[in-house]
Amino acid sequence: MFNRLKYLLPRGLYGRAALILIVPIVTIQLVVSVAFIQRYFERVTHQLTGSTVIEINYLLERVASAPDLETAQAVVARLASGLDLQARLPAPLDEATDYRQWQDLTGGEVIFVLRRDVPDVLFVELRANLGLARLWVNSAKGPVLFLIDRGRLSASNPHQLLVLMIATSVLMTIVAYYFLRNQLRPITLLADAAAAFGKGQNVAYRPRGAQEVRAAGNAFLDMRGRIEKQIEQRTLMLSGISHDLRSPLTRLRLGLSMLPEAEETEDLLRDVADMQRLVDEFLSFARGDAMEQSESVDPQDLARRIVENAQRTGQAVVLKLAEGQGMAVMRPSAITRALENLIGNAVRYGKNAEVSVIVTPRLVRFVVEDDGPGIAIARRDEALHPFTRLDAARDPNRGGGVGLGLSIAVDIARSHGGTLRLGESPSLGGLQAELIIAR
Repeated sequence: MFNRLKYLLPRGLYGRAALILIVPIVTIQLVVSVAFIQRYFERVTHQLTGSTVIEINYLLERVASAPDLETAQAVVARLASGLDLQARLPAPLDEATDYRQWQDLTGGEVIFVLRRDVPDVLFVELRANLGLARLWVNSAKGPVLFLIDRGRLSASNPHQLLVLMIATSVLMTIVAYYFLRNQLRPITLLADAAAAFGKGQNVAYRPRGAQEVRAAGNAFLDMRGRIEKQIEQRTLMLSGISHDLRSPLTRLRLGLSMLPEAEETEDLLRDVADMQRLVDEFLSFARGDAMEQSESVDPQDLARRIVENAQRTGQAVVLKLAEGQGMAVMRPSAITRALENLIGNAVRYGKNAEVSVIVTPRLVRFVVEDDGPGIAIARRDEALHPFTRLDAARDPNRGGGVGLGLSIAVDIARSHGGTLRLGESPSLGGLQAELIIAR
């Protein structure tokens, strides 16, 4: 039962805080209403009705002592006006049972006191629209009808206190909500800043709010600063390594090109080209995309340009589907590098490749499919690890990669708050790679 109620509770921090705030207030109001208001009005009603009962009993005693009906009628007329009552003797009987309306909060107490303290009560009628209480009593000279101002029997307008209590509670709830909102907003801003940093975006954030929230915000800023500094240092180091490695490779290629053409020279030139390609892939993997700036990009235009560039290089790839509209914040160079790696793998291990881009309100899906052999389900997670080559055809010494293409795509997807999924292409039968990023 408790687990079922958990699904009905709000998921957000504002909703849960409002629930924590409102439930105690409503509970307190109910307790106060039952324990105080009802008892208060019942006691006041009991006292007022008791005072009126004394006057009614006095009039009934005088009626009982009258020698005949005419004298009793004269007594009723004289005393009723003095006691601020209306009385009729004899009275027609047009009711058979007691009556009160459901919203009459004190009517039950009025009827209870009248029946308990007034002898020979026939029935009592309480109608709020009349403003009078009608009481039929059986006297020695016949039935007597008393018409009593309802204000003399119970506290007038008991609903006013309820209305005032509810209005005050609503006002205090609104005030408390705004105070609570000021305490929760810094937590929301911290969560937004952390989520944006997880997507590779650096948004402005200044710690504020309660002391504990400020401490968490300062810890986040320190962590973000250390990560950015490490990324910057790594990028500078890799830039130097790239220059140091490319320079001797360039000199080696230049020296080999000056040698007479021979089979050994061509083999050495191919080896140098492979070394250059491997160095570029290693540096691309180590560099990542953290230093690139995010911008608002149309995913469909980006995918179309990538496919056109691949077609110009002779790759058998087409843009199969472009669905959905809207811009997305991303690093276009990084996404381009990831899709180029996926397309390169698709045309390397298959003959044809298809690219689809699907834009939804929350996600952007870039799907690359091929007609190659695919990857077994048991080895798909392994294929995403760096430097993983699943078969001999992927050996770099035989023209294959170094096992970094999918790893680079995974890192780029994660830096955009997304992921890379591998599956089977339903149309081509080969591998289907889905690059999913958050909008």
